[in-house]
Amino acid sequence: MVAAPIPFEPDRFRTAAAHYEEGRVPYAPALIARVTKVTGLAKHHRVLDLGCGPGPLARAFAPFVAEMVAMDPSADMLAAARALAAGDAQAANIRFVAGSSYDLAPELGPFHLVVMGRSFHWMDRADTLRRLDGMIDPAGAVALFWDSAPALLPANAWRATWQEIRERYEAGDRPRRQAGGGWINHEAFLLASPFCRLERFGVVERRTVDVETLVKRTLSMSSTSPSKLGEKRTAAIVAEIRTALADIREEVVETSALVAGRR
Repeated sequence: MVAAPIPFEPDRFRTAAAHYEEGRVPYAPALIARVTKVTGLAKHHRVLDLGCGPGPLARAFAPFVAEMVAMDPSADMLAAARALAAGDAQAANIRFVAGSSYDLAPELGPFHLVVMGRSFHWMDRADTLRRLDGMIDPAGAVALFWDSAPALLPANAWRATWQEIRERYEAGDRPRRQAGGGWINHEAFLLASPFCRLERFGVVERRTVDVETLVKRTLSMSSTSPSKLGEKRTAAIVAEIRTALADIREEVVETSALVAGRR
């Protein structure tokens, strides 16, 4: 399978971290409950949130397990994750670890479940799955989480304008353009790994959203983060979004999980 990994940049989200929690689409509680059920997650299990960012998945799964390990290579993301978990009694079992998929080793495990939220595409995916095979118990699984917006819905019509603005400012920095040899979807890597039994789950919801959330969402993306754009272009994209999308009030989103277990 030929698809060069995206170059590893541990500080890529340095200035995006401050905007991530408020800007990104939250995972539906019903989705977390579904994944917990289908993977047989129990109170004695350990779970790894790999590429945890500010820790939304770590906080979501922590109440269901004995220990949650939240791992990220970005010091800024880990600082945000620690701050958001502080004072939350249900998040007291989260252990924060600095590191990336390249630091995975058997000593960190074992785990019943490894979750990744919008992070697997940044990794050497084949290498990551090989490493996880030695860290996940025989009945365990990998679960990839993401969000999307169903197309051709009136509530999502504004997204075309938002996407057009972002693409003008990204200047060719979209992650998949960095992957040599063309992009290969996650399913291909999973099917070629021991975690080849795939199930997909999704929850579609209508949610309220305003332009300031969209500003934060834009700045939370590595290709349009303040450090990537610079001060002047950051101010320009924020002003353009506020002008063009001032009247938005709602969106329809799907938060999804691809659960991969062994045969």
